[in-house]
Amino acid sequence: MESLQILEPAVDASCCTPCGNPAMDADEAQRRALVFKALADPNRLRLLSIVKAGESGEACVCDLTEPMDLGQPTVSHHLKVLVEAGLLNREKRGTWAYYSLVPGALEETAGLLTSL
Repeated sequence: MESLQILEPAVDASCCTPCGNPAMDADEAQRRALVFKALADPNRLRLLSIVKAGESGEACVCDLTEPMDLGQPTVSHHLKVLVEAGLLNREKRGTWAYYSLVPGALEETAGLLTSL
């Protein structure tokens, strides 16, 4: 029976010195990933577009269900994800919630990849 030889990786001290600090810490990477995950859904992109295009710069959840052709609970879920990602503000007025873009959020989002 032949024995297997375990090979160890070659180590060269003059090569591959790890950099001192990562360019992005884990918290920042998590925050950026949350934004990208929110934007990865076509319904959420449409919701951002509808809110941004509104004359008053805001939209009531009651006005978003029809153009999305989705039920109110589904639209509310997508809006919640966008709020948690820091892209939309939510303001409760009576029974309805109104959504508006967080000032500067889209510009900041556009710069997330270029600042790597």
